[in-house]
Amino acid sequence: MKINYEQTIENFSEEFHLSKKETEKGKDYIPGGFSRRTFAYGPHAIFVDKGDAQYIYTIEGKRLLDLNNNFSTNVLGHNHPLVMEAIQKIIPNGFSFGNPTDYELDLAKQICERVNSIDQVKFFCSASEACLSSIRIARGYTGKKKIAKFEGGYHGFTDDLAVSAHPNPSAFPGPDFNPKAMPDSDGIPSYKTDNVVVLVQNDFAACEKILRNNADEIACLIMELQSCAGGIVELEKEFVRKIRALTEELGILLIVDETITLRAAYGGLQSVYQVKPDMTVLGKMIGGGLPIGAVGGSRKVFRVLEDNQVMLSGTHHGHPLACAAGSACLKAMDADAYVRLNTMAKKIKTELNSWAQEFKYPFIVFGLFSVFGYAFTKEFGQAITTHRDYWNKIDEDSMNIYALEMATRGYFPVHRGQVGLTLPMTDEDVDGYIETTKDIIRLIYSED
Repeated sequence: MKINYEQTIENFSEEFHLSKKETEKGKDYIPGGFSRRTFAYGPHAIFVDKGDAQYIYTIEGKRLLDLNNNFSTNVLGHNHPLVMEAIQKIIPNGFSFGNPTDYELDLAKQICERVNSIDQVKFFCSASEACLSSIRIARGYTGKKKIAKFEGGYHGFTDDLAVSAHPNPSAFPGPDFNPKAMPDSDGIPSYKTDNVVVLVQNDFAACEKILRNNADEIACLIMELQSCAGGIVELEKEFVRKIRALTEELGILLIVDETITLRAAYGGLQSVYQVKPDMTVLGKMIGGGLPIGAVGGSRKVFRVLEDNQVMLSGTHHGHPLACAAGSACLKAMDADAYVRLNTMAKKIKTELNSWAQEFKYPFIVFGLFSVFGYAFTKEFGQAITTHRDYWNKIDEDSMNIYALEMATRGYFPVHRGQVGLTLPMTDEDVDGYIETTKDIIRLIYSED
């Protein structure tokens, strides 16, 4: 029997009835009921009681396969023994100091040894903070003030970077070949957006023209090799190669944001693309589930930090708990771990795409690694290659029905069309996800 959005909403709120009550209760004290607006899942959030390995358990007692993993952070799942041991070792000895600790040095050493482009690394409290700091470093190093970024690229919520990650198509964001810088929120001054040059994913001719016309003012280009929070879009390897060559020619620093994509390969997604940026932003998995961010870069660029030309220092930078947990996480993420995660992702992508192709369903799975996207398109055969494809090609009703129905059936993806796998997931988990997805697609397109 065909399912519709209204029935799916009703089923969802019945299944997660306590979460609905907690959301309403929270509104008395927190705007919207909870601090992180991305927790909203359809009509309300799903409140969690605990997590264990690949699962979360809601306050209703329902077990969900965690395909969100805190928006890709928990690559090892929940309560991994190495991470738990690292945290528990620190707590009795104190965990908040005005002094450096060896935990910071250990994590820094691991990062520098893994990522070929990183000679040195500096820690922050979040990837949003790290992205903003990378911009300051680039401005200090080049003496230029403008930054370039891609439409649909998300690099945190700060005023300098919350620009054109989620532009509203009804607000006239410029032509496809020359996007206009649009604030992602009220409260962002116009002088911030005036300093942002917006580029088009996978259109080198358009990007080249924009960058050449603004080269004398652009300090850096910050980019994801696969955009995530702004909507999954894979950049073409040849496009990235040309962009890197152009930034070097024009004296524009290249910053690759690997907040999410470090989990793509042992040396990050940049190792797959064989691109060497001037700086790399890190976060999420490098904290083992605790808050952290980092900027890594070449000694040449980081000289501005060494000489205190650019000042960046905060109370909890290099926090021992986050660094110890992150160090444990990276040790667990050896070469075999990446192979396992990406093999599971490839199976899901291959099986669902071949099945949808066979039965002519307008559904696709896409992405380069264990964080990947799914989409219900308006027409069979459509693909997502730029951010604006999300405006023009996506069947929003089907996307919403699918996400809500998956949660009701025991699977918790990112509602906006994103899935993240974790290391403890089993073949049975993957098969269950594939078969449940097929069943929901059949119901969405049922004629009955």
